[in-house]
Amino acid sequence: MTIRNICCIGAGYVGGPTCSIIALKCPLIKVTVVDKSKERIAQWNSDKLPIYEPGLDQVVKMSRGKNLFFSTDIHTAIKEADLIFISVNTPTKTFGNGRGRAADLKYVESAARMIAEIATGDKIVVEKSTVPVRAAESIMNILRANHKPGVSYQILSNPEFLAEGTAIEDLLCADRVLIGGEDSIEGHAAMEELCKVYEHWIPREHILTMNTWSSELSKLAANAFLAQRISSINSLSAVCEATGADVSEVARAVDLDSRIGSKFLHASVGFGGSCFQKDILNLVYMCECLNLPEVAAYWQQVIDMNEYQKSRYSAKKIESLFNTVTDKRISMLEFAFKKNTGDTRESPAIHVAKTLLDEGAMLHIYDPKSRTSGTSSSTRRSATGSLPCSCGVCKASPTVP
Repeated sequence: MTIRNICCIGAGYVGGPTCSIIALKCPLIKVTVVDKSKERIAQWNSDKLPIYEPGLDQVVKMSRGKNLFFSTDIHTAIKEADLIFISVNTPTKTFGNGRGRAADLKYVESAARMIAEIATGDKIVVEKSTVPVRAAESIMNILRANHKPGVSYQILSNPEFLAEGTAIEDLLCADRVLIGGEDSIEGHAAMEELCKVYEHWIPREHILTMNTWSSELSKLAANAFLAQRISSINSLSAVCEATGADVSEVARAVDLDSRIGSKFLHASVGFGGSCFQKDILNLVYMCECLNLPEVAAYWQQVIDMNEYQKSRYSAKKIESLFNTVTDKRISMLEFAFKKNTGDTRESPAIHVAKTLLDEGAMLHIYDPKSRTSGTSSSTRRSATGSLPCSCGVCKASPTVP
């Protein structure tokens, strides 16, 4: 199979930027990003994209309408595609077995069932969402259970390693691209076809092929290691404050060790975003299911330290204001979980804001890139935006004083 037509199910933080870069670098491949949300697709087709990412506007405008398309016509896109990315949300379960830790695969399952219902001919189906190990097996079981004559599938795992705020750079200059598949003639052939797509701009030596389950676990492992570094330096920041040491000087001394390096060694309020906590909780749950309680407890401590850091920071702010913030006006500059993004999911600022509100403070929140700007008090209000705010602090009326 020569890939001439790619479909991506899911027009979010992963699917949109990834497929925009593929379209830019592979002008002979038609790339269609589909989503059930008419509002989101309309935004991708407008001058105001649904997400903020440095450089994304320019990339989209260079390819949109040529070989990059955003559509709600999922049926046609799947039917025409040679390769289908599944790039849907995999939130943490909020009910049932594994609640609060396990990944909820209902959207992945729904995408697989749509593919099984619509697809004709040979298809390469690629996991792009962050999923638990052996999720590819579940997708294959769904496709095989709904098998139709003349249709064949190869399931690949191709985890994303994007950091919000640097996603375009991460895609263009990837440290590595992981592709996992079955150890069979057909599996290797499918992996080779996906390799050819990335080879348009990624050196072949940076494209690693492996078995499907190693690829799936590699994504969880990478995020767990990065989050672990953040919790490690944050734990030392508490020691520094108690002893008079300077955490920035300690971090600098540590990062000069060539075995360690400087990345993710900046003490802060704690990590946030949609990935780190979700993926570590998923890893914890998987370890418990595999009867590895000591391993589960080890990674759980990374989460516990992150929560401790947020609580410690909030307490110190209140202490610095004479132990009371009731009716005091406090400004929060920036609300997203990190710079160069508008994403407020799991932002440490949410914890701080809720704590200050519970103590009676009047908050003035400003972030030029996030969907939350305005004044929050006992009557919580949020700014109008292209999408509903996900922070949990601002609710109700879409008005700003």
